[in-house]
Amino acid sequence: MDVRILGGLSVRENGVSITPTAAVPRQLLALLTASADQVVPVTVLTEELWPSGAPRGARAELHAHIAGLRALIADALRGTGPADPRNGWSDRRTADAVLVSQPGGYRLDTGGGAHDVWQFERAAGAGYRAMEAGDLPRAALRLGEALALWRGDPYAGVAAGPRLRREIERLETSRLSVLDQWLEAQLGLGRHAELVPELTGLVARHRTNEPLHAHLMAALLRCGQHDQALVVYERLRLALKAETGMEPSARLRRLQRSVLAGRHTGGRPALGFRVPTQYAPARPRLVPAGSVG
Repeated sequence: MDVRILGGLSVRENGVSITPTAAVPRQLLALLTASADQVVPVTVLTEELWPSGAPRGARAELHAHIAGLRALIADALRGTGPADPRNGWSDRRTADAVLVSQPGGYRLDTGGGAHDVWQFERAAGAGYRAMEAGDLPRAALRLGEALALWRGDPYAGVAAGPRLRREIERLETSRLSVLDQWLEAQLGLGRHAELVPELTGLVARHRTNEPLHAHLMAALLRCGQHDQALVVYERLRLALKAETGMEPSARLRRLQRSVLAGRHTGGRPALGFRVPTQYAPARPRLVPAGSVG
C-alpha cells in the first residue's frame, strides 16, 4: 500500500487508487491512514464522523462505509477493476486482510508499504541527529528531504472532524519545526543570501511566527542589511500586537538590540539566535516506517 497525505489524500493498493470520492468514506479512510497499522476504535471513528453526537443507526452506517472501502480494496486487488476479473485475486492479500476488523475497531494494514508521514519523520529524525552532532551539511540534506515530501496542506480536500484536525495541527507543527532547523543549518553553512527571498515569502504567510522572522533578520544582517532587518522586526511586533496583544519575546528583543548595535558600530553583531522553548515544537516522533505554504 502507498499512502500519501502530505498534500491531499492518496491511498493506492496494488498500484490502484482506493481513495473514495464521496466525503464521508474519504474522511473515514483519512482517519484510518492517520493511525495506519494500528487499531482505531469504533468510538474514535464515530467521534470523527459525528462530532456533535452519533445519530441513531450510526454503527450500521459506519459498517456500510467500511464495506464500501473494502469493495474498493477488492477491486484494486483484482488488478484491473470489477469490469475485468481475468487477472483473478491476489494470492497474498484480501480486502478483509487490508482493512481488518478487530475487537472494538478497525486497522488499515499497509503491508509494509510506503507512507509519506513515516518517510518525513525518518528523514526529520536523521536531520535532527545530524544537527545535534554538528554535521550541518548532512542536517541540511536530510531536513531538506523531509520538507520535499510535502506537496501541500496535509489531508487537503478531506472534511476534518476533531481527530483529524488534531493530526493536521500536529503535522503542521512538525513541518514548522523541521523548517526551522533546516533554515538554521542553511544559515550555519553561510547560505544567507540564498535564503532571503524564500524567508521573505515565509514571513509574509506566517506573520506572527517568531523563529521565521528571526531567521530572516539573521540572514539580512549577514547580508549587511541592518535597516531591512529592523523593518522585519517592526512588522512582527505590529502583527503580534494586533493578533495576540503581546510583544515579541525577550530573545527577539535582544536580537533587535543586536541589530541596532551593529548598525551604529558598523560591525557584525553576534547572532546565535536559538528558538525559544515556547516556540519550538516537539520534534516528530521516530516511527518504523518545499517549504511551508
